[in-house]
Amino acid sequence: MKRIETLASLLFGGIFLLLSVLVSVETVLRKFFSMSLQGADELGGYALAVGGTLAFSLALLGRTHIRIDLFHELLPRRMQSLMNWLSAVLMAVFAGILVWITWRVITETMDYGSTAATPWATPLIYPQSVWFVSLCTFALVALGFALRATWLLLRGDSETLNVEFHPRGVSDEVKEELNDFEQRSQPQGGSRDLQPQRSEDRDGNHIAAGGMAK
Repeated sequence: MKRIETLASLLFGGIFLLLSVLVSVETVLRKFFSMSLQGADELGGYALAVGGTLAFSLALLGRTHIRIDLFHELLPRRMQSLMNWLSAVLMAVFAGILVWITWRVITETMDYGSTAATPWATPLIYPQSVWFVSLCTFALVALGFALRATWLLLRGDSETLNVEFHPRGVSDEVKEELNDFEQRSQPQGGSRDLQPQRSEDRDGNHIAAGGMAK
């Protein structure tokens, strides 16, 4: 899962980095040369569609989807585990519905040969296919989480289920920030001896490196 999260993060960042470069070029061309690429708006819409679906997977992997947990902590541990299992299963069901709806859109696009109402007249099957793959990734991740939660529930391992699937609270965010801070604070390349090296001359006087005899 960590590898999928890293790959999705890189892809997500790369999409919007390229989009920002394209918008900058478009702005310069319009300002100083009175011309346009006539496609920045269209590509921006595709980037938002694909980036948004990738964000679904990233939020699920990082447990950053919003859950109303006002009464969650007041419930018994067994009831908490049931609620956490239910949230994982419902997320998988929701992802499956999105994939099904998207597939219907794609089949209609193929039947009618739809193109974008833009100067480029892009065949919509291409951006919609990328959009569909991103949603399928989200659905697979959600299904994996649902199967994991179901397995833990059937084993009766409520403690692990609550640890892995409970809503993230303030304490979890503080702990994550502290761990990141510790990793950033670790010295790289090991500690080095910053004391100046000393040697002796023929008369036995100590000489600091780059310095005078003492």
